[in-house]
Amino acid sequence: MSTQLTLHNRLAREKQAFTPADPDRVTIYVCGPTVYGAHHIGNGRAAVVFDVLVRVLRALYPNVVYARNITDIDDKINAKAAEQGVDISEITSRYHKQYMDDMGQLGVLPPDIEPHATHEIAEMIAMTRELIAKGHAYEAEGHVLFDVTSDPDYGSLSGRNRDEMIAGARVEVAPYKRDAGDFVLWKPSSADLPGWDSPWGRGRPGWHIECSAMIKRHLGETIDIHGGGADLQFPHHENEAAQSRCAHDAPLARFWLHNGMLNMSGEKMSKSLGNIVLVEELLQTTRGEAIRLALLQGHYRQTLDFTDELLAQSMKNLDRLYGALRDAAFVADEALENVTAGDLPAGFLAALCDDLNTPKALAELFVLAKDVSTPAKKAALLNAGKVLGLLQQDPADWFATDDSSVDHTEVERLIAERQSARAAKDYAAADAARDALTALGVSPDNPFRPSLDR
Repeated sequence: MSTQLTLHNRLAREKQAFTPADPDRVTIYVCGPTVYGAHHIGNGRAAVVFDVLVRVLRALYPNVVYARNITDIDDKINAKAAEQGVDISEITSRYHKQYMDDMGQLGVLPPDIEPHATHEIAEMIAMTRELIAKGHAYEAEGHVLFDVTSDPDYGSLSGRNRDEMIAGARVEVAPYKRDAGDFVLWKPSSADLPGWDSPWGRGRPGWHIECSAMIKRHLGETIDIHGGGADLQFPHHENEAAQSRCAHDAPLARFWLHNGMLNMSGEKMSKSLGNIVLVEELLQTTRGEAIRLALLQGHYRQTLDFTDELLAQSMKNLDRLYGALRDAAFVADEALENVTAGDLPAGFLAALCDDLNTPKALAELFVLAKDVSTPAKKAALLNAGKVLGLLQQDPADWFATDDSSVDHTEVERLIAERQSARAAKDYAAADAARDALTALGVSPDNPFRPSLDR
């Protein structure tokens, strides 16, 4: 491998060279959605960021196993099911499908493994029993709780002190807890709530134990990379790390990666401010690929200001890139199905290997788009685009419009005529073709994009 991948490891608080424990089986787990409602663009950012990381890993290593879970047992799910008078499976299946549809439109590939929490209850019970046996958990009034004082490394991931952790946990300090920071591994279920039989009575798992158990079953005790949003650092990831470390006497993950949050026009996106933007709403007015590009225009670890202007600029940028490909329609496509590091331009690959620097990689992509005069140069652009999850459409489809008033045959003829005229340096004929395109409603600034809403 000619380029060393470096990633910012939250556990170490610095960028580190990434070398997998087993180069023939790279493992990555990302916390997926809790499926009780429509998903917002912040969820979309996490999905897109780690989709790009997996694509980069697959360019560097022969076998990458990517797991992203579905949380399908949760108090919010229970509440919505009770409100609608249906089984929780009706709620979770509906919103799981919507999540997959929304993320698919953002170009996010499905994970290799998609474990559902409700399918892994036996593994959660087994891990909980192990923690009790090792003195790291205890039963109290039908609950099983993790004893945070039993783990000397508790707090090492988030870097919070004890007071901050107790305040940040935002959980009830119940009288049955030995310590205010102790968290639930198992809790009792009343007759009207979903539940499973366990050594501690009928109940359901706590949130944190779900991911630890699913990781252990599908990927192993210690994985290469664990990812998720920065809002999950504490308490979720801190608690995951603690219970897995104590159950297995081994670290849960060697690298911890977290993507930054989104601001909406300068303000933090939050329910309290009423500025939550749903992916399904954005997709009604903006192409999924433009949304994806917008999410990649900032470095994944930084807060991104997500605005209408950013989306509009992303659309223009994609027009430029697809325009370059359409200009080179006479050049045979040579994009590869499986892109490896050797198929990517050095500058582009180096940017992504520098802690997934997508802004710099996008700059390299535009440099590539300036010259697609040969099959090899066009292939370089297409292969680089594929690693970012961009430029996977046919340019003709990208520039298509549903407006029946546009004579597409005539537009194609004039585009070809203009290209020929420019190649022959017949600028008068090229200008005439441009004027004719303008008359048909095609933007003179970009002759390959109809200036109509699509």
